[in-house]
Amino acid sequence: MAEHAFGMTAWTKDVMTRLGLTINEAKTSLKDARDERFDFLGYSFGPHRRRKDGWQYLGASPSRKSVQRVKDKIGDLLKPHHVEPWPEVRDQLNRVLRGWSNYFSHGARLAAYTGIDRHVHDRVRRFLARRHKAPGRGTRQFSRAVVHGKLGVVRLTQPRRRGP
Repeated sequence: MAEHAFGMTAWTKDVMTRLGLTINEAKTSLKDARDERFDFLGYSFGPHRRRKDGWQYLGASPSRKSVQRVKDKIGDLLKPHHVEPWPEVRDQLNRVLRGWSNYFSHGARLAAYTGIDRHVHDRVRRFLARRHKAPGRGTRQFSRAVVHGKLGVVRLTQPRRRGP
């Protein structure tokens, strides 16, 4: 494997040089995606496990860093000093959520989407409870149904329908 890896590294450097590009040696490493994960362009590639039965497969999912970045962006948008009318704040928030989910629409994304939905609800609830001086933490006035329904905040995961 080491000889093959050295050959691939040399070949890659050669191709990059012909294209007028360079490899960042500090950021570049060789990984066996069957054994370990690696992050590239916001995705985490490599072995994944299904929560339901522990079955392992090779896949892609949004990286932890990408998820944290969008949560930080949401947090910045829902700061107390943000005094624009709610429809403008909501539209900005929805643009962020739609853009992020459109980019991360491939691979295993349920865990990331669920975490972001929880974060969005918590931040929107706290933002609006402060703004409207709601009693307590605003959990009754700004429930998930209200935030994602009446108030129009995008939800990345849709609740499962219980059918006949």
